Amino acid sequence: MAKALKHKTRKGAAKRFKITGSGKIMRRTQNMRHLRANKSKKAKRNYRRLTLVTGPTAKKVKRMLGI
Repeated sequence: MAKALKHKTRKGAAKRFKITGSGKIMRRTQNMRHLRANKSKKAKRNYRRLTLVTGPTAKKVKRMLGI
């Protein structure tokens, strides 16, 4: 009987995404890299929060992470 092939985790994706206990995929927010001087304090504070990845993108990320 043939063995099932194992898939390697895509390390770039593993560094960028986090899986919660319930299996949801979280990612960092955009717009936090540079040009922060003209962004409000509230916006900068909100950028620190992780956001949820949904839809077909979440499915692709799960495949990349080997889930």
